[in-house]
Amino acid sequence: MQNLVGAAIFTVLGMVLFGLSFWVFNRLAPFSLWKELIEEHNTALAIVIGSVSLGMCLIIAMAVH
Repeated sequence: MQNLVGAAIFTVLGMVLFGLSFWVFNRLAPFSLWKELIEEHNTALAIVIGSVSLGMCLIIAMAVH
């Protein structure tokens, strides 16, 4: 039971850190990510954002682990 509670806490912590890091990435971008992705259908930007998201997730996972 103790392992389950610890896993839940680290899961929530990781998700919060990921959301915060993506928010910072969105604020630092010199353009609107939403407009480029949704309205302009910028596939290259979607690939870059996916790669950055995966990298952030790996860093957070290793830090939490």
